[in-house]
Amino acid sequence: MSPAATPFAIEADEYDTAFFDKRSKFVHYHPNIAILNNLEYDHADIFPDVAAIQRQFHHLVRTVPGNGRLIVNAEDARLAEVLEMGCWTPVETFGIEAGDWRARLLAADGSEFEVSHRGRVIGAARWNLAGRHNVMNALAALVAAQAAGVDPEALLPAFASFKSVKRRMESLGKVNGVHVYDDFAHHPTAIATTLAGLRAKVGEARIVAALEPRSNSMRQGAHAAALAPSLADADSVLLLQRPELSWNAGQVTAALGGRGRAVRSVEELVQSLVTEVRAGDHVVFMSNGGFENAPRRFLEALRGG
Repeated sequence: MSPAATPFAIEADEYDTAFFDKRSKFVHYHPNIAILNNLEYDHADIFPDVAAIQRQFHHLVRTVPGNGRLIVNAEDARLAEVLEMGCWTPVETFGIEAGDWRARLLAADGSEFEVSHRGRVIGAARWNLAGRHNVMNALAALVAAQAAGVDPEALLPAFASFKSVKRRMESLGKVNGVHVYDDFAHHPTAIATTLAGLRAKVGEARIVAALEPRSNSMRQGAHAAALAPSLADADSVLLLQRPELSWNAGQVTAALGGRGRAVRSVEELVQSLVTEVRAGDHVVFMSNGGFENAPRRFLEALRGG
């Protein structure tokens, strides 16, 4: 990065660039600093297996210059395999259980954590977010900022005023004692980590999950076998089975041991939730699409609208 350059951050993933360019989007960006946060199978409409995705990550690694930096999740074995394919850029690793940079949870829900670098404690941060995955994201951002020349210790207090982005466990309100959230989680790993974070925050309170399997991978059934285990922290699950869903959602709900059932429409889902929930419940809507505005329709129904 030249001294005159204005740094900026951009999020990108391995999905293809365009119908005429099947390379992953991120190979076009040529970053000076790249965070490799996780790598797992997704986008079944594009990639036949994990190895194909790893190849694209390898292409990304090769675009980062020798005077740049790779910030890599030390707890992801598939990312380690990518680096073994060839890496010519300095690497900093991060994690909770492993890594050059580590976060130690000072609160079980991740709302407070301590940061250390190769055994030396940098300081602690407190914020309003919850979940191990959010702590990992915070740590990655801190390491990237340090790679860009910023003092990480000076940045720790800023987490206290950080407001999460839309649809990442976004709290939509509380009506009649029922808490309602909107979340973008659409992959089993994201579903599991999101619910685990909420469980750590709310303790024994009931968690109700409303899930729309909408991504291409979900619709093709690529993650069907992993769905029930990913919902382990939910006390009750409503799964929207649209007509175009090519697999039987009953297989998932049956594996939930009586905690889940499939519904055919958003209207049915909302009405079922209104009947089921009670004061103290936490209801999470999960979809990577609009979900026909289901979270806000549910809030209105709770208000008697």
